[in-house]
Amino acid sequence: MNDTLRWMVFTVGFVGICSLAHGADELPAPADVTTEKVLVVPKYCEGVVFDHQGYGYISWGDTITQFTPDGEHRDWAKTGAPNGHKVLADGTHLVCDASQHAMLHLDANGKILGAVSWQCEGKPLRGPNDLSLDPHGGFYFTDPGGSSDTNPIGTVHYVDTAGKTHLIDEGLAFPNGIVLRPGGKILLVAESKKNRILEYEVLGQGKVGKRRVFADLPAKDEAAGQIDNQPDGMCLDAAGNLYVAHYGMKQVQVLDPTGKLIARYDGGNLTTSNVAFGGSETNTLYITGGLGGEAGGGGLFRIPLGVKGLVILPPKAGE
Repeated sequence: MNDTLRWMVFTVGFVGICSLAHGADELPAPADVTTEKVLVVPKYCEGVVFDHQGYGYISWGDTITQFTPDGEHRDWAKTGAPNGHKVLADGTHLVCDASQHAMLHLDANGKILGAVSWQCEGKPLRGPNDLSLDPHGGFYFTDPGGSSDTNPIGTVHYVDTAGKTHLIDEGLAFPNGIVLRPGGKILLVAESKKNRILEYEVLGQGKVGKRRVFADLPAKDEAAGQIDNQPDGMCLDAAGNLYVAHYGMKQVQVLDPTGKLIARYDGGNLTTSNVAFGGSETNTLYITGGLGGEAGGGGLFRIPLGVKGLVILPPKAGE
């Protein structure tokens, strides 16, 4: 990736991503909403995100599929093993890809333009998983590749406006979903193998304070058909509530800004993997995962919550 392209991505692409809506909609009771199936893909899916035109994207297998809010869809790109995904102000895309051990940059039509991060401090990345945009012009991402509860080698990184990748934290048991709170002062990371959400105070670009436990999450109930309890992808609503796709529990769990569990919604998929707000009013929660285990098909579901999601999509370049 040349310096001119890097400058364009990092100085134009991250403007104004953390506007917080005024007023908080009240969460509906789980019994008062219905989880609706939108579409099914051949494999377990992740990485749901929406662009400026309202199209959504999900990652499955080696493919990224583009969809409308009502479920019309087409294959948009093939990268190898796409996962977490965000759209920039200029209409280009950042995609985590474990098979390429890199953070990829794609154009608006799905063509791979190159990698924006592939190493940190001289060490190659193992398998980037998810990312969160930063209002200062960079982004954070998780790299759990090869980590587990007995081999906690997972890392968290920050890529600055010059394209340099910084190590934020290490020694984690599968760092997964990641979100930055409005204002860019608090970073939240799901540590899957410990069934908890971590919190970091952001001290500056590429610098954070000591990790703290924001919340320990509920354990699986095997009698209810739950097979695991690993927090995966996450998103925020405009009131600051955190929505966690809880892999293996067929649930999206909602934590208030203090870390208190305030709601559990049916995620549709057994291996619930990621969440994002979309739709014309940004008040419908879209959910990805596997209909059964990861070896089977994947599904995209939605819940018309009527709650405003936090807008993380940067304004179009020039606006």
